[in-house]
Amino acid sequence: MTKTIVRFAKYRTTLMLAAAVLMSLVFVPMMASAEGDGLVQDNPAETEFGLTKYGADSTSSIGLGDRALDDAVVGLINVLLGFLGLIAVIIILIGGFRWMTAGGNEDKVGEARKTIFAGIIGLAIILFAWGITIFVVQQLGKASGVTEFQSY
Repeated sequence: MTKTIVRFAKYRTTLMLAAAVLMSLVFVPMMASAEGDGLVQDNPAETEFGLTKYGADSTSSIGLGDRALDDAVVGLINVLLGFLGLIAVIIILIGGFRWMTAGGNEDKVGEARKTIFAGIIGLAIILFAWGITIFVVQQLGKASGVTEFQSY
């Protein structure tokens, strides 16, 4: 138990930085989308995902939107993979920062190199997952007779 606490204390700065980045990714879009004096005309939920308020338009009586299910799922997968890609890039940057601040210490350089390598492997896995997702969705669309695809 004490070894776990010591490990967390060792990476306290990194964990705090990661928590700050995560919190900013959660709260900044909420503040940016807040409507102040009615000047906001395009609602991103309407334009990007086809979501409207209940009874706001005549095409949707319950406010679920008119976007196709496969487009919504692919959009959600793209958002999640984009978020994971951002995390992988942040991990690579943290590794680069550790390498630059290692001061020639071979142990610290080795740890930084491992961090960078792990970030690159994670980014490669994310890119392969995105490619596989696009391939599977297109093949399912062709098999079901859909001839028009959204550009991903």
